Amino acid sequence: MRTNLRFRREHFTIVQFTDTHWTNFDERDARTRHVLEAVLECEKPDMVFFTGDMLGGADCKDAERGIRQLVEPIEARGLPWTAVMGNHDDEGTLRRDELWRVMESCAHFVGRRGPRDITGVGNYVLPILSRHGDRPAAFLWGIDSNSYATTSIGGWGWIARDQIAWYVRTAREVRRRWSLAPQPMQAIPSLAFFHIPVPEYDEVWRTQVCYGEKHEEVCAPKINTGFFAALHEVDEVIGTFVGHEHINDFWGNLHGIRLCYGRVSGYGGYGKEGFLCGARLIELWEGVRDFRTWLRLEDGSPIWSQPEHHPDAS
Repeated sequence: MRTNLRFRREHFTIVQFTDTHWTNFDERDARTRHVLEAVLECEKPDMVFFTGDMLGGADCKDAERGIRQLVEPIEARGLPWTAVMGNHDDEGTLRRDELWRVMESCAHFVGRRGPRDITGVGNYVLPILSRHGDRPAAFLWGIDSNSYATTSIGGWGWIARDQIAWYVRTAREVRRRWSLAPQPMQAIPSLAFFHIPVPEYDEVWRTQVCYGEKHEEVCAPKINTGFFAALHEVDEVIGTFVGHEHINDFWGNLHGIRLCYGRVSGYGGYGKEGFLCGARLIELWEGVRDFRTWLRLEDGSPIWSQPEHHPDAS
């Protein structure tokens, strides 16, 4: 049964799991299960958001079984959860739409399939309602960043222009529906979740003070379709959250939007010695257009303050 997301107290906590690369419960999956269990036990969040590559592509021989195994700890706790697709999720035994139907059949899944006449599967917005009454106190956007380039340019996929037009149109419709104030949306924060980082993730690391670690290149698409520009112009999203790279976990502020990586949550893919798996936590406070974020690692330790990176002055 679908339940509304709601502030039950002053704050609302989201755990972002990313790049679990689940197969069908081999030794690596057992380690990934431990990561999920450890984070959930330590943090006791209000909801879970998977930012893609939940499954390990062709290594997952039964995608339906794989997704159900992956979310068992979340379903067992009765936690609402949702997801966006990564580039590997549909490389196994199910297409994107088929995998989405499996997730929809789970008791505590709260995501939406989204419009069928635009690119991707799983473009949607979820309101988080206030503690008192049925007005939204925050919004969560899920965007399908697709998989691979659809032109001869090669490389990673991108958020298509029809998706961007849908986002701009829907954000305005949401504001009208709830009679929200003109830009900026007063104290109502919005967050956006997708898998493949937009090119501005590279720009923020090169040009701004950032916090966290970067051990590999930002694997953004080779072209910039303008999604970040749309977020900036609409001026309602204050933070974005991605995965894709397994050994980056930094965040930085660019033109008023915090661009955040998650912390890799699974052992099904590549990693780095000493770079423990874990999750990013996001805490919203009702009535405050801001958020707090930190990491929780598989050994139970938190990272409240990440190392500071200054751009190269040269």
